[in-house]
Amino acid sequence: MIEAFIPLLQLSDSPRIVNVSASIGKLKNIPSEWVRGVLSDEENLTEEKVDGILNEFLKDFKDGSLESKGWPAFLSAYTLSKAALNAYTRIVAKKQPSMYINCVCPGFVKTEMNLNSGILPVEEGAASPVRLALLPNGGPSGLFFVREEVSSFE
Repeated sequence: MIEAFIPLLQLSDSPRIVNVSASIGKLKNIPSEWVRGVLSDEENLTEEKVDGILNEFLKDFKDGSLESKGWPAFLSAYTLSKAALNAYTRIVAKKQPSMYINCVCPGFVKTEMNLNSGILPVEEGAASPVRLALLPNGGPSGLFFVREEVSSFE
């Protein structure tokens, strides 16, 4: 979807993309050294490499070998999807230096997805992505935020 909107965003004098991620997508939550190595190599990170990781995950999922191949034992698909989103955020930010492209973990927000077990109301959870979308020109790009603070992808 991001690629489809790039031409439209290029018409703006302050283009922004804010991807909603989660702290569970940090690389420390992925046991595989290979996956952590590929996703942490920002200089050589490409969409093809991220796709390769996701394809390998799907293969191992179908084979029933996630844990033995070093994938997360808990919420494997969700964890990997957020790690891939974080990597893709960095890739697009590098390809589009005139845009401000970041990802954010809004915190553990009460939603239907978690059966409303989160600790933050939706209004507080929405504040972080909105704040990033409204940053002034010259702001950061290619970063991961946990609520209001810049955080490591690791």
